[in-house]
Amino acid sequence: MFTILEKAVLGMALLRILSGSIEIFVAFLMLKLNDVEKALMLNSSLAFVGPVILIITTTIGLWGLADKISFIKMFWILLGVGIILYGVKSN
Repeated sequence: MFTILEKAVLGMALLRILSGSIEIFVAFLMLKLNDVEKALMLNSSLAFVGPVILIITTTIGLWGLADKISFIKMFWILLGVGIILYGVKSN
């Protein structure tokens, strides 16, 4: 009757819900402020939130898989996340 969720999956999902809620809140705040400069500043602050959530959720996921995958696979996953962050980094 009840489904037991893994702690890692629950943590990852809650972080994504939090991230989405922050983005929706900022969108409404942009509409309320109705100023391009302030909206751009708010949008830029979201550029910090996204990568932080990505790193934390990936870390939680890897922690949940720590006993199931090898160290070298974890290394490649972390390297891939690092390359993604480097690729989207602004100059």
